[in-house]
Amino acid sequence: MALTDLCRYPIVQAPMAGGASGAALAAAVSEAGGLGFLAAGYKTADGMYQEIKQVRGLTGRPFGVNLFMPQDPATDPAAIEVYRQQLAGEATWYETPLGEADSGGDDNYEAKLAILREDPVPVVSFTFGCPDRTVLDAFAKIGTYTIVTVTTPEEAAIAHRAGADAVCVQGVEAGGHQGTYRDDPQSGGAGLGLLTLIALVRDAVPLPIVAAGGLMCGAQIAAVLAAGADAAQLGTAFLTCPESGASPVHKQALTDPLFVRTELTRAFSGRPARGLVNRFMREHGPYAPAAYPQVHQLTLGLRKAAAEAGDPQGMALWAGQGHRLARELPAARLVEVLAAELDDAAAQLTATLRNLRNLRSAS
Repeated sequence: MALTDLCRYPIVQAPMAGGASGAALAAAVSEAGGLGFLAAGYKTADGMYQEIKQVRGLTGRPFGVNLFMPQDPATDPAAIEVYRQQLAGEATWYETPLGEADSGGDDNYEAKLAILREDPVPVVSFTFGCPDRTVLDAFAKIGTYTIVTVTTPEEAAIAHRAGADAVCVQGVEAGGHQGTYRDDPQSGGAGLGLLTLIALVRDAVPLPIVAAGGLMCGAQIAAVLAAGADAAQLGTAFLTCPESGASPVHKQALTDPLFVRTELTRAFSGRPARGLVNRFMREHGPYAPAAYPQVHQLTLGLRKAAAEAGDPQGMALWAGQGHRLARELPAARLVEVLAAELDDAAAQLTATLRNLRNLRSAS
């Protein structure tokens, strides 16, 4: 099975953990000709299975499930305790206790693998690392297509050696968590832009590429396809769809002129993630330790309380760099619009190339 066999259009809906990309959104995108994805991150194994059943009840087309790789729990407890003390004022303000930053970081990984092997889905993708060959070979034997998120050519080489069918190349422009294999506190949030990364990965491995990072319209999809990608993955573009499970406050903030830029921050989860710059990020981002998922667990109640209070200044407003281009359209309609824009961009490129050839011939 080829990547292009999975959907009519080269449009993949990003798996956005935390409730944004559930069954309704994934099914709507797949039904419209894209490739919808469920985000299994932060869910129980049974919770993931129930959502899979919901998608199957809504569409017969291919869809995917994304898993978080288990994380190394080795973190300085003292650094977490210092951050807990810094957040005490937030707990008082939102009248909610801080969460318990336990060391569990496997996200029910093995239980989810067992379900997906026993009752296969068309596609499984992985973030925050690469499974070993035994895992990917097991999926290959049951006909499940596997995609591994990468942020460098080196990570792409690891995925290739492990037997991945494709790589999701994530540029630094992407909203939400960066899918780096190793969270290096010394990196300073540095990362490669998507077009450069596509070229480097294309040169490093012979795998199909799904391009992700700040993509919001059909012309951008055409650009990454021209750069060597086989499909484009969009997350923020689908956040404002009615099928999205993102909170109304989050959806409104994406196009609110109050939020003019995005940054990478550890403030909410302890891992670099791109979101709209708000008060919480400015006040706590510089001091947040590299401690995922402990910081995520610590701030979970605060973020929920802020959302319930309708306060965007205390929420994790994950968003890619192109967030101001978000359109409030039903998911199926957005896929149709993106596909039409892609066709227009391709036609324009063909006309431009024809004109260039004519100019050369005339000279």
